[in-house]
This record gives sequence, structure tokens and C-alpha cells, in this order.
Amino acid sequence: MKSKTVLSRLLLSAALGVPCVVGATGGVEAPNHPIDPIEHADVVNALNSGHGHLDDIRRIGMEVFTTPFNTLDGMGDGPFDSSETDTLAFGQRPTLQGNGLNLRINGLDAQSCNECHTIVSSTSRPPALGIGGVGGMVQNAIIMPTMIDVADSSDDRTQYEPGHSPDLALQFDGVADFNGRFANPPFLFGGGGVELLGKEMTEDLQAILDQAQAAAAGTVFQLDTHGVNFGSIESLGGGSVDMSGVEGVGFEDNSAHSPEDVLVVRPFGRKGENFSMRDFDRGAMQFHFGVQPVEVIGAGIDGDGDGLADEVEVGEMTALHVFDVTNPRPKQKRLNPFERDGRDRFSSVGCGDCHIPMLQTRSKHLPLAFPEDPTDPRANVYAHIDLKQVGFKRGSGGGVKVPLFADLKRHKMGPRLAETFEGGEIANDEFTTARLWGIADTAPYLHDGRATTLREAIDFHGGEAQAARDAFFALTDTEQRQLIAFLMKLRTPSNPNQELVNNGH
Repeated sequence: MKSKTVLSRLLLSAALGVPCVVGATGGVEAPNHPIDPIEHADVVNALNSGHGHLDDIRRIGMEVFTTPFNTLDGMGDGPFDSSETDTLAFGQRPTLQGNGLNLRINGLDAQSCNECHTIVSSTSRPPALGIGGVGGMVQNAIIMPTMIDVADSSDDRTQYEPGHSPDLALQFDGVADFNGRFANPPFLFGGGGVELLGKEMTEDLQAILDQAQAAAAGTVFQLDTHGVNFGSIESLGGGSVDMSGVEGVGFEDNSAHSPEDVLVVRPFGRKGENFSMRDFDRGAMQFHFGVQPVEVIGAGIDGDGDGLADEVEVGEMTALHVFDVTNPRPKQKRLNPFERDGRDRFSSVGCGDCHIPMLQTRSKHLPLAFPEDPTDPRANVYAHIDLKQVGFKRGSGGGVKVPLFADLKRHKMGPRLAETFEGGEIANDEFTTARLWGIADTAPYLHDGRATTLREAIDFHGGEAQAARDAFFALTDTEQRQLIAFLMKLRTPSNPNQELVNNGH
């Protein structure tokens, strides 16, 4: 691991003409991520040098992604302070077996990003493994529960909800009560196209908001962008806007947030909570590893009380973001007549209304910014990534085609899929539309991996997707098999990131 990190540091330093101090360990245990921090400015200079150093930065980002953080890197929280009351907060989480590291429930559940993103294809035998893939069921994350009754022995919720009377009907009902979130890891493939779509959509929604704030009272504006409708807003005059018509974006209580913050498309995370892959990474570092990014905590600050500060530098997060958004995109294999009929069924039953097969960007250049402003994707931009260089095909008007089979919008999916997460800002029955590209290789399905087949996944659809679900099961057996056969042609990329691995030796 260290040898690959050293190589990439030397490559980057040679490209920039700056010295590189690696720090030999001499057989002594040491941190697993770079001893000599990667400077954000160096990464920015390399990206903008015009000398083709993108792969050098990608390799460093891959190393951050695959580094198994240890306690010398700052993995884990500090000693648990029993006087604290927020036992879910970073730095205050009690751990299993008292070792201060292994919690599994509520994070502290891995050493590296790649531990959970390992499966490129679950269809082949043996499965194809790689960097940036999905996770199997055993890799699910258990997020912020306050109650787990695995034995179904009683209504244990009475212990955690003051004033709640025991309901005997909930005892021995075959359900192991749990509140929290159970999340199956998705893949990173094609993330650059998804991020660019989200940023362009956000720009459009913010522009519509500006128009509404300047318009006469009673004027209604449709929130249309890239062929997707996010509801409407109405001017109240004097710069005020009625946001009650907003759909599929924002928060469960939009009134608690500014209109600008509501109208941000957040395509990452099963619930649609993160506006960029870097935004997701910031939380993942803290939650899964107990590793505190400087850009969150601040320089020189020990945010989790483990005795270490500056655990992940800004430059490392920048390189990781570059790696995230340059992963190759999934592909659709050539269709035979049976599968083409399935594609037609996919459209006719309404699946394509939310799982839109193709969206197009206006630009081919993905802006990368630091610090990031979710309401203004053009603020603080330090570099652009040409998505055509990472496998996206040219679309109309100078943009690229993103065949993601999704709309980057949240939908209410009905009670069968609803979570029991407490205190979240997104309704428990709302999820961002799953991107179906690569679906043939990525079982199990749905946000928590509960469906082992595509037919089961379709059956769980309810709420806004109930009509499409019912239309699918109204098809004949042959027609259903045609639709499934079409989906089985949506494949993950072959040997993703293998060239980075090979060039690192």
C-alpha cells in the first residue's frame, strides 16, 4: 500500500517540480495514508498544468479510497465520555467490546472506502471484484439506531419513547423492531456525469427562484430542468416565495430552510442528501472510520478527542473527489429483438417516467470547487474535468449523454419501503430514484438490499411507483421476462480502474 502511495507522490512531485518527503518507516508501525500531506494547491496546479496529469491525481485519489486507516491515522473516536448525552454524535459514540474502535452499529464499521465498494459484477462466477463497486448484503451500513429488538421479545420502543404505551400487538409479531437506516453501498461508476447533471439542475432551479423573487405576487413558476419537473413555486411579492409546491427536492420541512437551500439537487445517497461526491465523502470519513477531514473540523483541531488532529487533509479529499468523478460509466449491451421488446415494455408500463433512460448535460466540463457552495456550483471552482475523457459520449449542444435511468428526484415509495429513521430531514418513505445503469451486475437491490431479484425489487414499489408496479405485474409472463431481459443488458464497466492499479506497480 505504502509503495503505491510513494509512487504517486513522486509522480505528482516530478510533474510539478516540487520536492516530495515521504518519510520512511524503517519497519516501525506508521499511519497508512501519506505521511507527507498532499497539498490542495499542488493538486489544483497539476490538474490545470495542461500536461496530462489527470491519471496521476486519480491514482492518488484511488489510494485514499483504498487506504485501510489505522489508529495512527486517527481512525476511531476518542474515549467515550459517559457524561455526554448524545451517544450518536461523532466523538461520543460508545463502542462494542470497549476497544474504542469496532462499533459496526452507527458507524466505525470499516477501515477503507473500498471495504464496502468491492463488487463490480455479482452476475459472473466467481464475482468480478474491483475498486469502486457495490457492496453485498454483509456490507450494509447500520446508521444511527437508538433501538434494536432482535429477539422480537417485547415492544422495546417503550424504553425509548416517553409516554408510549405498550402495544401487545407488536410483541412476538415476527418483526425485529429497529429504528434507523439500513443502507446497501452503491457503486461509484459514472459519478461525474451524475454530479454534473445535479449541478446544472441546481443552477436552473436557482435561476427560476431568482425570477420568482423578482416577479409580481401570484406568478407561478414551474421548476423544470433537463426534462424533469420538481413542482412549482409562486411569488408572494416583495422577494418572498411560496415553496409549498416543491416536489422531490429539499427537505421534509422546507419552511425550516431558505428557499436557496431547498432548491439544491442532491443526487448522492439513497435519500438524496448530498449535492456532490465530495460532500458525501466528508460525512463518510467521519461516520464509517471516525476520521476527521480538516475541511470539516478545521486545521489543528482534534474533533473526536482521539488525540490526533489534521487526520485527512484538504488535498487528500480533493484527490479523492477527482477519483470519484472520473470512474468509468456503466454501459448497455447490444439488444436482441426479445430485449428490444422489453425496452418497449419498460416504457409502456411507466418505469421510464422516473427511471429516465437518458439525460443530457449542457456542458461536457464538470466544475470542481473548494470550498463548495451547494446553492452555487460555479462558486470557488478550481478546475474542470472533461467528461468525454472519462468515457461519456457527446450529446447535443456540447454536453454529454448520461444514460443513468433516473431523474435525480426523490419520490414517496410507500410504507413497505419506509424506514424508521428518527430526526431526519427527509421523509422515511422518500428515496431518490435508483439509477438503473449497471443494474444487471449489482444485486441485491433497493436501498437496503432486501430484494435479491429484479422482480422482487419491482414488487416492493409503492407510493408514487404503485401504478408502474401494478402495470408490470399485469403483463403476461413473456412480457415480464422481456422487460427483465432488457434490464439485464445494463452492465457495469469491465475492469474499472485496472489501468490505475497496473500503472501503480
